[in-house]
Amino acid sequence: MPEAVIAQAEPPRTAAEGNRMRILVIDDEASIRESLQTLLELEGFTIELAGDGEEGLRRLEQQVYDLVLLDLALPGRDGIEILHDIHERLPSLPVIMITAYGSVANVVEAIRTGAANFVQKPWDNEKLLADIRAAVGRARVEQENEQLRRALHQRYNFENIIGKSDAMLRIFDLVAQIAPSRATILIQGESGTGKEIIAKAIHANSPRRDRPFVPIHTGAMPTDLLESTLFGHTKGAFTSAVAAKKGLFEVANGGTLFLDEIATMALDTQAKILRVLQDRRFMQLGGLHEIQVDVRIIAATNVDLREAVQSGKFREDLFYRLNVITVDLPPLRSRREDIPLLVSHFLEYFTKENNMPSRTVAQDAMRVLMDYEWPGNVRELENAIERAVVLSSSGVITSDQLPDQLTGRKYTSNLLEHRPDASLFDILEVVERRIITDMLERCNWNQTEAAERFHIPLSTLNQKIKRLTIEIRKRQRDA
Repeated sequence: MPEAVIAQAEPPRTAAEGNRMRILVIDDEASIRESLQTLLELEGFTIELAGDGEEGLRRLEQQVYDLVLLDLALPGRDGIEILHDIHERLPSLPVIMITAYGSVANVVEAIRTGAANFVQKPWDNEKLLADIRAAVGRARVEQENEQLRRALHQRYNFENIIGKSDAMLRIFDLVAQIAPSRATILIQGESGTGKEIIAKAIHANSPRRDRPFVPIHTGAMPTDLLESTLFGHTKGAFTSAVAAKKGLFEVANGGTLFLDEIATMALDTQAKILRVLQDRRFMQLGGLHEIQVDVRIIAATNVDLREAVQSGKFREDLFYRLNVITVDLPPLRSRREDIPLLVSHFLEYFTKENNMPSRTVAQDAMRVLMDYEWPGNVRELENAIERAVVLSSSGVITSDQLPDQLTGRKYTSNLLEHRPDASLFDILEVVERRIITDMLERCNWNQTEAAERFHIPLSTLNQKIKRLTIEIRKRQRDA
């Protein structure tokens, strides 16, 4: 963030009078100023007025505001010039441009300069109020996000970890406590919860921070290639081994090796990993001499390793070696209060990456984001926001830009296309059947797991399956 010229820019910006939002109106027409003052004061806002841009800038030096309503056609310096000054001095302060001359070029220039929105005179009162609340809400989330990021960095040196929920705060404290140790760490959590980001935070806060952090997805390659990648090989160890090659254990020597999805590893490879954990030594494929290494292991899995041990798919001795300290990452659906912060973070990232103006999220879209179950967790949310940013043609993202699986749109559109006379009951039944079927497919038709993920009793799910005539038994045989 550029160094602020205005003194009030650096501390957290808050409304001047308790929870009442303070708005500055900059317009050269007295009738417009008075109309806006009357409308906004009736809605509980505190309003201050300025008749030109220079007066508005002086007021911004003297007072903290939550939002500015700025006229485009001002005497002297026009609204775009004043907007540029405001954005340079107070980059987080939302500004809504308001004018009777709303050409496309003006809109583009205002948004590019940093306007939160653009309203044309005569305005619709309800829409203007909605735009004001949306702009202030987004700015407050962004400020909270930035303050949280700064606090996490100062206290923990964590990067790219967003969350203020109790569950995430406990994770932050645990990571800060275990990072300086030499202990092996097991990170458990559903796909997309950010296991590698947590592993990087542990490494970055450890004495090994200046040594390599080496990640590998152990389920992404066949066993022979995985062992060659981990342990290295000598020249001639196998047909294609035309030269000796170091393995990742050697590459990570002195640092951290992150073994992602370790439950997918073959039992023979697990035995070799166990030996490295016990003795800190291993042999290359085709090698004759042991190699000593000092590597911290952080492993991650999205399955229950205890169940894998009981079913014979994972070595019990390796499980106990890995399970020295466990970090259990919560799914996104259990920390919904973090969703607005994550949305703000991804909006900022993807608008900058795509060189696009800033975006806000409409209330209907935010309700969809808050209500969705997020089986893909933070990664799925990230993908949804990237898609919405790319597809949006204005400064406001609505539910139309969100993926169909979040809104149920694909289910209703197909029904209405084939049955335009469908009743509301018919539509709701199709949506409910499709959502339950999708969840059952994700859970490999395990009804108990599906009920847990829906946060409903198993008996309730069974009643819905029966009422909606979902063919469980047939589908289980086919699966």
